[in-house]
Amino acid sequence: MPKEKLTIVPHPAPLSGRAVPPGSKSITNRALLLAGLAKGTSRLTGALKSDDTRYMAEALRAMGVVVEEPDATTFVVTGNGELKAPANPLFLGNAGTATRFLTAALALGHGRYVVDGDEHMRKRPIKPLVDALKSLGVAIEAPTGCPPVTIDANGTFASNKVVIDAGLSSQYVSALQMAAACGSEPFTIELAGADIGARGYIDLTLAAMRAFGAKVSQPTPSCWVIEPTGYTATDFVVEPDASAATYLWAAEVLTDGKIDLGVANEEFTQPDAKAFDVIRQFPNLPAEIDGSQMQDAVPTIAVLAAFNETPVRFVGIANLRVKECDRIRAVSTGLNSIREGLATEEGDDLIVASDPALAGQTLPASIDTFADHRIAMSFALAGLKIGGITILDPDCVGKTFPEYWDVLSSLGVSIEE
Repeated sequence: MPKEKLTIVPHPAPLSGRAVPPGSKSITNRALLLAGLAKGTSRLTGALKSDDTRYMAEALRAMGVVVEEPDATTFVVTGNGELKAPANPLFLGNAGTATRFLTAALALGHGRYVVDGDEHMRKRPIKPLVDALKSLGVAIEAPTGCPPVTIDANGTFASNKVVIDAGLSSQYVSALQMAAACGSEPFTIELAGADIGARGYIDLTLAAMRAFGAKVSQPTPSCWVIEPTGYTATDFVVEPDASAATYLWAAEVLTDGKIDLGVANEEFTQPDAKAFDVIRQFPNLPAEIDGSQMQDAVPTIAVLAAFNETPVRFVGIANLRVKECDRIRAVSTGLNSIREGLATEEGDDLIVASDPALAGQTLPASIDTFADHRIAMSFALAGLKIGGITILDPDCVGKTFPEYWDVLSSLGVSIEE
């Protein structure tokens, strides 16, 4: 039975123990797609099994790729280099990576593909990617600028160069990069302007592509050239999820504890690992934090900031308004439900008023997660210090960290259903 709510019991003692984050969602979904596009059998170990990655795996299966799951952290993927047109629309829930990555890859397929998602995904923009694919001669339509997307593919792009606006999301660039290696000639991707959401995720994409045999050069910071190599099946190890690690890093500093994540911070290659250096400054976080290159960590740090010694302004976070929900509004709403005036929105900036005296108080609040896993996991941190924090729709953590509540319990946190 799905749980409607959970209440976190404050934990006065330091949290200590071992809590290893799951595999990276971002890397797992990249590797799944590349393995599906490759010829032969790839073994992905350390992978994340969650809602988002299962949607990707199911979509690949629907298009003729064999995806086996021999254990809890492994996918064995056997592809023939082609994603066949499925009999039915591909339903991808609220998985932004799967939706955007597949949209570009399917543009080089053959036949009709419909990429769709749930009510939340249908509000998330995909127009810049659709426009870029249209400029390449692809017959593609997304009437609302969001999914569903209908693609009538003929196996080729009409041009070997595209200009893409990546201001809303780096996923548009990653999607084109991964697809381009399956083309028939070298392909150039150029940014329209310098803005790009979380550039570090491009590095993750290129690393995964190269692991599967792609050849990519970067003549300028805003231009990439991808050779038409296709992909070769390989064995691939997925590193732990840095975004998931941020909750454990924050729980550690918030309770003055010691949590062994089983991986050193410097071993992460994901952008959100940058949050470690910020989080460890608590309770003296910087007065201004630029979240542009660690976007998924912002809700974590914002909840931590509520207990900081001084107020914190978060800037560079406009993209958070088009994530699984409007995360700026969701964090602001959640903090203000704990105490009115704790958070303020100024344009796309978020200001957290901060008050160390919140710790130890009982301030009953029901946190609307807006079906967003990161809102649920972040506000659980507030419950470590404040009595009465109830998380609504707690099962939404299944999107990326299905074992989150069990992990907190293993560290000694009491959770009441």
